[in-house]
Amino acid sequence: QVQLVESGGGLVQPGGSLIVSCAASGSIFSINAMGWYRQAPGKQRELVAAIAPGGSTNYADSVKGRFTISRDSAKNTWYLKMNSLKPEDTAVYYCNARIRTYTTSYFSDYWGQGTQVTVSS
Repeated sequence: QVQLVESGGGLVQPGGSLIVSCAASGSIFSINAMGWYRQAPGKQRELVAAIAPGGSTNYADSVKGRFTISRDSAKNTWYLKMNSLKPEDTAVYYCNARIRTYTTSYFSDYWGQGTQVTVSS
């Protein structure tokens, strides 16, 4: 009933920039927090950035000052702008949101399918 679809991943050189986006669709009553996670080969999935309904944000220490999360609530879409990319940023990036549907009275976690970001020369 709810789908999260990511777009914008790809290959970028070190020092470059990339924007990934996530669009939520379906029977959505309300979206609470939105976020981005990533998982590199052989590593656990980790939180990269999150944005609360009021607009407050938090970031992993490794991306502070380089990545920016933003949201367009009217479009149920959120973005991750990544600057000064490093090879260690290479990972599959997943969007995540806590969503309440029209058929439930509680929020549940939903995930996108993931988009590959590769930083390499």
